[in-house]
Amino acid sequence: MILLLPITLVLFSLGPFFHTRVAHAGSVNYGNPCSTANQRLQIGTYQFSGDCNSVTFCNSSGLCDHKGCRRDEFPFGYNDPANMPDRCKSGLFCPDEEDACQPLLAVGSPCQFNRDDECEAPPNFKELADHSGFGLNANGSVCLNNVCMWANVTVGNTCIVENTGYIVYSGTNETVDIVSRGNCVVGLYCDSQQKVCMQQKNLNEDCDADKECSSYNCLANGKCGKPANVPKHVGSWVYVVVGICIFGGMVATLIGLYWMHRGHRSAEREKRMQYWREQNAFRQNIMQMQESARHSLMSLGASGQGSPRSTLYGREGVQSEDSQMPMLGATSKSSALRHQFSDDGFDASDESLVVKRSDRSDIKF
Repeated sequence: MILLLPITLVLFSLGPFFHTRVAHAGSVNYGNPCSTANQRLQIGTYQFSGDCNSVTFCNSSGLCDHKGCRRDEFPFGYNDPANMPDRCKSGLFCPDEEDACQPLLAVGSPCQFNRDDECEAPPNFKELADHSGFGLNANGSVCLNNVCMWANVTVGNTCIVENTGYIVYSGTNETVDIVSRGNCVVGLYCDSQQKVCMQQKNLNEDCDADKECSSYNCLANGKCGKPANVPKHVGSWVYVVVGICIFGGMVATLIGLYWMHRGHRSAEREKRMQYWREQNAFRQNIMQMQESARHSLMSLGASGQGSPRSTLYGREGVQSEDSQMPMLGATSKSSALRHQFSDDGFDASDESLVVKRSDRSDIKF
């Protein structure tokens, strides 16, 4: 395992150089040659980087080999969980190279950057361990300036501090966030100027850095604020107002839908009523016509003619003389040969014109 030198703020001036070098890092596959001299921490993030890809490391022979341990529960680059190496057991740690599990390091031993878990815990680790979740130490041990030590320095005593700058991006702006760590017990901080442990400050007290506040949150106005990971709590009246608004919105929605559908139902009902009125009026008209026709027929029958068809042969129930005449006479009269004018210009109705039976040859047509 190759131990890395501490990274300081001076490295930020070499940013372009380092970015050029790591542009093609981590692309060498298993069995291909590599160089341990290229193993480093990336600028700004301090993430371990080398020539080999995410599932291999560069061994002492200069070849990329399969990793022998893992630090994370779900490491990057493994598609099949069966191919992932095992995590180290208690009393062992997995280095940045993830080549193999190694025993914990004693106090004063060199350690990798920000790897508190590589150091051996003190006897009273239960009292010194950090339970705040801010990552102050690992079981009471810290790795400062690449050296293992215990976080057991009390208030007023000399302490060791380590300041590290991380690159922070806000939109297109790039700034530096300084993280300061020390070996003071939990509840104290190591002052960067005096190099002594001092008591952390409470809320709304003046501060210059996050480490000075017990909440590890120094606001922009120079006052200690609430921890950044504390959930936001609101008053009970907010829940009441929100509940009333939700309930009121539901009721208003239901009422609005009811009135809307009611209007639609009224319009459809009016259409059906209008249709029924028209059909009923049409039926009444037909019935009135039938009744009028029936009364007319009955009134004709009651006048004494015996049949309504008698109107074809007389008017007002009075029979004409022609209607009593025999059909033969009517036939003879209708069949008589009459000519208004003869061929020689005489009126056929003239009484002076006499036609004799014996003289039929004199008739001219």
